[in-house]
Amino acid sequence: MKLCCALLCLSAAAHAAVPTRDHFFKTTDGVRLHWIEAGPPAAPTIVLVPGWAMPAWIFQHQIDAFSRSYHVAALDPRGQGESDLAPSGYVHDRRGADIGELIAQLGPRPVLLLGWSLGVLDSLAYIHAQGDSHIAGLVLVDNSVGEDPPPPPRPPPAKNAPPPPPWEKFVARFVRGMFATPQPAPWLDALTEAVLRLPKQDARKLWAYPVPRTYWKEALYATAKPVLYIVRPRFAAQAANLAAHHPAAETILFATAGHALFVDEPGRFDQAVLDFAQRRVWPK
Repeated sequence: MKLCCALLCLSAAAHAAVPTRDHFFKTTDGVRLHWIEAGPPAAPTIVLVPGWAMPAWIFQHQIDAFSRSYHVAALDPRGQGESDLAPSGYVHDRRGADIGELIAQLGPRPVLLLGWSLGVLDSLAYIHAQGDSHIAGLVLVDNSVGEDPPPPPRPPPAKNAPPPPPWEKFVARFVRGMFATPQPAPWLDALTEAVLRLPKQDARKLWAYPVPRTYWKEALYATAKPVLYIVRPRFAAQAANLAAHHPAAETILFATAGHALFVDEPGRFDQAVLDFAQRRVWPK
C-alpha cells in the first residue's frame, strides 16, 4: 500500500498527498474488505469504487482533493487491492451488497457514491437491490448505464488472428491502454501487479454479469437523487439520452481522455465532482 501510494504521487507533480487511514471490515459472507479513509470524519462522505481488478489507490489524486472538504472512503472490492481473494462472490449482486455493507459501516448519513468502470455496475447493483435511501447522490464514470444506444459490439477475431497473448501481457496492455497521457513506468508496473493479484478465472467472471442491459437502466431511473454521468465519446449518446430523460441527471464529456479519465485529467475531474457535490448534493 505505501509503495503504491508513493508511486502514484509520481504522476501528480507538486501534489502533496494527505494522510490516509487503512481499515478492514468483514462482509456477511465472511470476506475481509479493505478501505482507505481520509478527511474529517464529521464531514459528508464520498465513497469511491474502482473498476475491474483495480485497487482503491488509483483514486489517490481524488482522495487528496476531496478530503480537503469531505470525508472520503475508497473501497478495495473483493479480490482487489488489499481485500481478501474471496473464493466466490464475483457477481453483481454480491459486489453491490459489499458496497452497501461499507456504507453501513460509515454511519447513518447518506453518502455520495462514485463508481468508475465496473464500479458503475456494482454501484447500480447496490441501488437495484437496496434502493437509494443511503445515498445523497451518484457519480458514474465511463461505463454503460443501460441507456440507448448500446455500446457497439466488439468485432469477432479474424479467421487467421494470432492466439491471445499470455494473461500477464494482456493485463499489462490493458493497464497501459487506459491512459491517453504518459504515466510513470514504475507506477504502471505497480498498477499491473495489483491487477494481476486477482486470479484470472475470477477476473474473467467480472467481464460479463448475467443480467440484461435493462437491469442497470432500471436501477438508475429508480433514483431521484442527483446523478452525474462522466464519459468519453464512446458513451456520449447514452449521456445525451440520460440528460434528456432523467430529471436529476447531468453529464460531462471528456473528449480526449483515456478510460481512466480521472488520472488523465485529474484537475478537471476533481473540480467537476466537487462542483456537483456543492451545487446538487450538499448545497450550502
